[in-house]
Amino acid sequence: MADKKIEKSVESDASWISDPTMVKPEKKKRNKYAFACAMIASMTSILLGYDIGVMSGAVIFIKKDLKISDVQVEVLVGILNLYCLFGSALAGRTSDWIGRRYTIILAGAIFFAGALLMGFSTNYAFLMVGRFVAGIGVGYALMIAPVYTAEVSPASSRGFLTSFPEVFINAGIMFGYVSNYAFSKLSLHLGWRLMLGVGAIPSVFLAVGVLAMPESPRWLVMQGRLGEAKRVLYKTSDSKEEAESRIADIKEAVGIPQNCNDDFVQVQKNSHGEGVWKELLIHPTPAVRRVFIAAIGIHFFQQASGIDAVVLYSPRIFQKAGINGTDPLLGVTVAVGFVKTVTILIATFLVDRIGRRPLLLFSSGGIVLSLLTLATGLTIIDHYPDKKITGAIVVCIVMVLAFVSFFSIGLGPITWVYSSEIFPLRLRAQGASIGVALNRTTSGVLTMTFISLYKAITIGGAFFLYAGIAAAGWIFFYTFLPETRGQSLEDMSVLFEESRWAKKGKGENQGQLQLASNGQGHGPAQP
Repeated sequence: MADKKIEKSVESDASWISDPTMVKPEKKKRNKYAFACAMIASMTSILLGYDIGVMSGAVIFIKKDLKISDVQVEVLVGILNLYCLFGSALAGRTSDWIGRRYTIILAGAIFFAGALLMGFSTNYAFLMVGRFVAGIGVGYALMIAPVYTAEVSPASSRGFLTSFPEVFINAGIMFGYVSNYAFSKLSLHLGWRLMLGVGAIPSVFLAVGVLAMPESPRWLVMQGRLGEAKRVLYKTSDSKEEAESRIADIKEAVGIPQNCNDDFVQVQKNSHGEGVWKELLIHPTPAVRRVFIAAIGIHFFQQASGIDAVVLYSPRIFQKAGINGTDPLLGVTVAVGFVKTVTILIATFLVDRIGRRPLLLFSSGGIVLSLLTLATGLTIIDHYPDKKITGAIVVCIVMVLAFVSFFSIGLGPITWVYSSEIFPLRLRAQGASIGVALNRTTSGVLTMTFISLYKAITIGGAFFLYAGIAAAGWIFFYTFLPETRGQSLEDMSVLFEESRWAKKGKGENQGQLQLASNGQGHGPAQP
């Protein structure tokens, strides 16, 4: 059934090309209501971005004020990512229990408390307590934002809308860099505390904004609240026909009879996420196993390429490259944040036009090249410590900017888009929480070992290592990830049941997946 639905969609979209008498269909306008819902939900991701950006500069002043060692700096910077594990582990079950919307409010409230604790810290131990609380809030936010957005978005603009969390992560990083620069002129004792403390402000606006959002229609159906779900779907779909199709698909996924049109029905199976861990981890079907590997793989390689190490330690990297002085260092980091934010805005408009797979491969290839060149430049500078090699310094700055640009054009946003849309409905919240947990664990390990790593194998050697990991990621993406553009969430599992897929469709849907078997066979998936 799903095979025919996909093929019919592809054929109907491309039929105007083969028949010159037909008029090319008008491009649909984006659903403004779905856009607003995705925008508000994705603002939760600004919490992580601000923390990453502000800590990169604040740690310079924290080290001087609290007189901590490099090892303590590594732990302080990277530990929030490990604390995220608690939040992301709880977020899946929480969002299935109280709903996606109230989970977003909870994330903002927890981060608000953590930011205040960090802002009023009197010593290193107090600061670490604040990091723990803030980390839990960030874990909740990272998991719930893309899940809610994917579930509320129409298929035509799901990639565009689901990339918003990464947009706000970048916006948060930019605000963090600007905060560093603005408060760096204050006294040593006050400056870094204000940098960290003002992070509480966005969470207040977030909590208020979320109250105006509807609940996820898919979660409503899981609770048997069909009447509410229909009202939301009529507002967030591109047409009445699409809304009817979406509600039919969700009812089928949840196990509600299609002829049931009551506003409320009793749903017994997995209504609050019971039993899904066993189905996801212990006894998965071949399709679920492939979905799971794809999700954890893309999350691992996103962070293992070294992006958080570059963003968090950019002042140190530029210092190693030969740039000295607090103002020049912070000024260059603001440029990194600006480039990263502009690039991600461009990516949001490409993800539904070009497709996930082409952008991902282009992005990953660019990351490999920029990391190799950056590593070479830093190695040259290391070999001539007494000389200021202007060319090598320029190359290092340009390559850092190139690296964050390539990351933001593809791997950054597509990780959240892809992992939020490929899981079946009954497994989506828990599957997304595992992806976030791995994402933050990988980031935590890298950021907590970066200084020790570059001291052991040189800073150039560290980036050669990241380049090698990124190259392995490109191979994984090429061989294992199918295109998902234009497919409904309920039909997504069909892509992972097939043993092969065509990488490009025809006509207007170029880049959209066509099943290579033309709907024949559903054997176990092979990598």
